[in-house]
Amino acid sequence: MLKKRDLHDSHVLYELMTHPDVFPFVRQKAASYDEFLFMTKQTIEAEERGELISRTILDEWGSPIGTISLFDIENGAGFLGTWLGKPYHGKGYNNIAKGAFFQELFYEIGIETVFMRIRKVNIRSRKAAEKLPYVVNANETRRAIYQQLNSAGDIYDLYEIPKDLYTFHLLRNGSVQSDSQLLEA
Repeated sequence: MLKKRDLHDSHVLYELMTHPDVFPFVRQKAASYDEFLFMTKQTIEAEERGELISRTILDEWGSPIGTISLFDIENGAGFLGTWLGKPYHGKGYNNIAKGAFFQELFYEIGIETVFMRIRKVNIRSRKAAEKLPYVVNANETRRAIYQQLNSAGDIYDLYEIPKDLYTFHLLRNGSVQSDSQLLEA
């Protein structure tokens, strides 16, 4: 479902990213294929330096369908950026990709908090975030970050996914084995 970013996927991802329903909401926009290739190379290098974490989202046949990344990593926290190509909207890929990515971030890499900044005009993404039981609206609880994001105007809502709330969600739904279950195995 997820793999490390690879230049070989750039052509397919660029074509998917440029769709008018996708492009306005992509954080790393590229005006040309060459620019996208260059940005992908920069992303791979930035991950090697520990500045971000980025994965290509794959469908069931291993074809690239979007990306999911954690940007601006600082003090065990970062900002989530994800997009899917238009043909893959509404088919459940986003939730599956987020689940796999959060597993890696929280339990393999040691991230403690994932933030999401979502444009207030992006109603589809806001509704999707608000459906997730482990997401908290952080406009008030993380007021300083919220104000920093909106220093140029009231553009974004801020959401937070704390590791402990995500873990509690997994335990409550039987998606994670507890330590005692692991010991019995």
